[in-house]
Amino acid sequence: MSVDEFGSLKPEGSFFLNIEGSYRKGDPVRSLYHLRLDIKLVDEVGFFLARELFWHNPAKLPVPAQWVTVTRQRLKDAVEYVFWFGKTERPKASNRNVLTPYSKYMKRLLVKGYLAKERPSGHKITKKWKRDLGGAIPSNLIECGNNSANDAYLMSCKESGIKSHPDRFPWNLPDFAIKLTTDAGAVVLDPFAGSNTTGQIAESLDRKWIALEIERDYLEGSKFRFWPIVNSKKKEASDKKQLTLFK
Repeated sequence: MSVDEFGSLKPEGSFFLNIEGSYRKGDPVRSLYHLRLDIKLVDEVGFFLARELFWHNPAKLPVPAQWVTVTRQRLKDAVEYVFWFGKTERPKASNRNVLTPYSKYMKRLLVKGYLAKERPSGHKITKKWKRDLGGAIPSNLIECGNNSANDAYLMSCKESGIKSHPDRFPWNLPDFAIKLTTDAGAVVLDPFAGSNTTGQIAESLDRKWIALEIERDYLEGSKFRFWPIVNSKKKEASDKKQLTLFK
């Protein structure tokens, strides 16, 4: 699948791969599969590793139970890898699209100012450093839970008797990747769409999207994700029409 994705990507395109670490079967020893896959995608397929991100899920269960909660020999997993690959060394991206709110400390510095000097680490802090750029540059750690149990998608699936997807992406992950590496009108492809969280976010951000999923029930249920967006766009169009009438 990755070879196909490489061929279909535009030169400036990006490919994000979320893969959870695992243990070797029967032993409290970590598998290196996800790291070997990472290297193989670079060495054999031709991708360039732009950055490794880490998804911190505070709601993650303590598994495998045998080593974490029974024998207590290992620690609870807290993060999953999200590898960001580019087709070239410089895939299209701008961290200005994913700025985070300034901390209280930084807001105070922007008001009071900062003495330009060389820090003990050797970094030279100039007067330009205190400019308000609209937010802080995010790190490669994305923190978001994945334990929603009563959102509109799940409730609609239940009411319609459609099997919901058991392992849904949190909104923050695709939202971050799409904003970081694409502009409005770009095409977003999810080859393992599941409940199509990625398509929902792409639609809300005015991106075109393609979703591939082998389970028909998951595809059928994914339509519930788009009703709020469709209704919102209808209301927006209606409001614009009324505004035009009153001009």
